[in-house]
Amino acid sequence: MSTDPSFDYQTAGRDHLWLHFTRHSTYENGGEMPLIVKGEGHRIWDSHGREYIDGLAGLFVVQVGHGREELAEAAARQAKELAFFPLWSFAHPKAVELADRIASMAPGDLNRVFFTTGGGEAVESAWKLAKQYFKLTGKPNKHKVISRAVAYHGTPQGALSITGIPPLKEMFEPLVPGAHKVPNTNFYRRPDYVGDDEKAFGRWAADRIAEAIEFEGPDTVAAVFLEPVQNAGGCFPPPPGYFERVREICDEYDVLLVSDEVICAFGRVGEMFGASEFGYQPDIITCAKGMTSGYSPIGAMIASDRLFEPFKSGTTSYAHGYTFGGHPVSSAVAMANLDIFEREGLNAHVQQNAPAFRATLEKLLDIPIVGDVRGHGYFYGIELVKDRETKETFDEAESERLLRGYLSGALWEAGLYCRADDRGDPVIQLAPPLIIGQPEFDDIEQRLRSVLTGALAHL
Repeated sequence: MSTDPSFDYQTAGRDHLWLHFTRHSTYENGGEMPLIVKGEGHRIWDSHGREYIDGLAGLFVVQVGHGREELAEAAARQAKELAFFPLWSFAHPKAVELADRIASMAPGDLNRVFFTTGGGEAVESAWKLAKQYFKLTGKPNKHKVISRAVAYHGTPQGALSITGIPPLKEMFEPLVPGAHKVPNTNFYRRPDYVGDDEKAFGRWAADRIAEAIEFEGPDTVAAVFLEPVQNAGGCFPPPPGYFERVREICDEYDVLLVSDEVICAFGRVGEMFGASEFGYQPDIITCAKGMTSGYSPIGAMIASDRLFEPFKSGTTSYAHGYTFGGHPVSSAVAMANLDIFEREGLNAHVQQNAPAFRATLEKLLDIPIVGDVRGHGYFYGIELVKDRETKETFDEAESERLLRGYLSGALWEAGLYCRADDRGDPVIQLAPPLIIGQPEFDDIEQRLRSVLTGALAHL
C-alpha cells in the first residue's frame, strides 16, 4: 500500500486501471473495486481487513499457497545476480537448469522446452511450431487445428481461434483461419443417443475428432489441442479410453496431439502433468500458471525430440520468441517452487485428498439448484440447473441474474473467492491451493451451501 495516506485507491483505480475481463460499469456507477492486499496459505485479505478463502488459487495458479518467503527470496537472489537476459542465441544458467528439470518430469521424449511468459503464448507457440514442422518435413498443407467446443486456450489471435467460446471471439474477428471444433467431454450434457456408458461416450467424442480430420482433409490438419480436464464449461474430465483413442487417431492421420496444460500441469490433477495422470503421450505440452505458483510470470511449450529434429542442422531456426520468455528471475522462482513440490510431496497430497474433496463437494447435490459436481484432483466444477430432474438450464437473462446479480456478490460476502461462470452452462469453479485438506474442504462446502441455498430464494 502507498505510504501517502491521501492516496485514493478507488479513484485512481477507476480512473486509470483497466481490469481484465471486467465490466467497468460496475465501478463507474459507484461500485467499490475490491483491493486484495495480502495472502497467506490458502487465505487472502482485502484492504478492509476482511479475510477470504482463495478457492481459485488466484486463477488456477498459486499451487503452494500465498506468502512463501523462499520464493520471494529466490527472486531477490537472482535479481541481484542477473536481473535479465533474453534467450535469443544466448542462454543463462537458470533457464538451462529449469529446462533440464522440466524435461526430466515430462512424459516420454518431451525433451525440448521453449519458454514463454504465459499460457496463451505457449499455445500460440505450439500452433506455430506445428505449422513450421510440417513445412520442414514436406507436408506444407498441414496447418489446421482441431479443438473442442467451449474450450478456452488463450487470448492471442491464434490461441483465440483455437478457443471454442464464440462470445469471446466475435469482437476480434476475423481471426486466424484454420481452427475447427469438435464436441467436448461433458458427460452430463451428452447427447441422448450416446447412452449412459462413459467409455462408449468417450469413444463417441474421440471419433468426432477423426471425423473432423477426414472432413477437413488429413493432409491439411496439423494438430489437435486438448486440455486433460477442460476448464471452460466447468471441469470436464476425460472419459475412460478417450485419450487412448485420440492418440490412435493422431497417429493414424499424422496429426500432433497438443496437451494444453496451462491449468492442469504442476499438481492440479495430482501429477506434474495431466498427460501422466491420464496415461497418454502428447507430442507437445503447453503449460504456465503453476510453474512458479504465480510468484513470477512464466510459461512453456514442451516439444518432443521428433519435432526438434528439423531444427538441429543447417540454417533452419524457429523464428519465434518473446523478450521475457524464460526470464532469469522467473526461472529461479520456478526452480524454488518445484523444490517445494518435492519436499512437501504436493502431488501425493493431492492424490490422497482428492477423493475427500470430491465427496465433500458432492454433499451439495442435496440442494435442488445443483445439477452436477465434476472434475479431478483439486479442480472442480459445480453445474447449476433450473430443474435437476430434466437438467433444464437457465436462459441467458436468468443466468445473468443468477451469476452476476447474486452469486458473485454472495460468494464474496461469504468469504469465498472462486469463479461463477457461464461460458457454457452456469457453473461455480473451484481450484484451491494444493496445500489444503479436509478442514478447508468442509469450510468451502459450508460457505457454498449457504450461498446456494440463498440462491433458491433469490430465484
